[in-house]
Amino acid sequence: MLFLLLKRSSLRISTSSLFLRPTRFFSSSYQLQDEGGFLSSNSSSSSKPTFIHPTAVIHPNALISQGVSIGPFCSVSSSAKLGDGCQLYPGSHVFGSSELGDNCVLMTGAIVGDDCPGRTIIGSNNIIGYHAVVGVKCQDMKYKPGDECFLEVGDNNDIREHASIHRSSKSTDRTVIGDSNFIMGSCHIAHDCKIGNNNIFANNTLLAGHVEVEDYVHTAGATIVHQFCHLGSFSFLGGGSVVSQDVPKYMMVAGERAEIRGLNAVGLTRCGFSVAEIRSLRAAYRKIFMCVDANDRSFEERLAEVEQHEELVHVPAVRAMIQSIRNSFADDRRGICKFRHWNGS
Repeated sequence: MLFLLLKRSSLRISTSSLFLRPTRFFSSSYQLQDEGGFLSSNSSSSSKPTFIHPTAVIHPNALISQGVSIGPFCSVSSSAKLGDGCQLYPGSHVFGSSELGDNCVLMTGAIVGDDCPGRTIIGSNNIIGYHAVVGVKCQDMKYKPGDECFLEVGDNNDIREHASIHRSSKSTDRTVIGDSNFIMGSCHIAHDCKIGNNNIFANNTLLAGHVEVEDYVHTAGATIVHQFCHLGSFSFLGGGSVVSQDVPKYMMVAGERAEIRGLNAVGLTRCGFSVAEIRSLRAAYRKIFMCVDANDRSFEERLAEVEQHEELVHVPAVRAMIQSIRNSFADDRRGICKFRHWNGS
């Protein structure tokens, strides 16, 4: 059958060169293309053609949509699905039960999915950088071989070189990445993390298992977050910080053992918060965190004061900040990062 295909496609390839090529599978829905040594699907002239390099290993059961480009020495597993317009650069691989949405790009050496039970689902318009590893088995001792594990990634994420994102540690949970996140080089997102939208993780940010990150969070380089911590929306984590407790909404933390240093005023301004909102948040922050003397009221009393303040209580951002703080003191949470006490001197 192979020699019939070669004859019909009028390719000028000697039979001896065929035995020098790696073994490969390809579905009968593809036919050999004359130019460039690629395989091309039958498609209408109005759609972008599908190209598969002869050295790529494509299982015949893989589902390949229109306009997909698969470069040299790539592989696609039997249970994989590639959406329209996906691009696999040389040496990238899609393993196990993995699904790529439309227009995803895997740079050289990128790996998506794993042969372990479970599933990796990647949304549309995602870029997975050079040698990044997304959707592989977790590094957690409670994982039992044979258990299903899951990863779900949204749309428009930029995952840069050497980043690693792991599946969940058990079948009843999942690792989730939202939309429009920028995950820079060598970042790590461990099992069962829940990441929201529009976050920026600078190089070497490391999130341990079960960390939850809301929206518009920004970490500087070499930030480490302890397992089960929560990072509130619009917060900022300074470079080299070790975060071992929750960071409430709108806060800025820094330090080898991260402490709350103030509001993330720059980030709030960039994200469109009004001058009046930021002014109200500053007033609430001072009442909660900036003690004027050692005999001041307790932390709980200061929170209650802001909740009962006739002006601040009507500001949605202030109410959200108070609720974020209170949630961190629930029985299953770690409390908030320490903060510096002012004594007025």
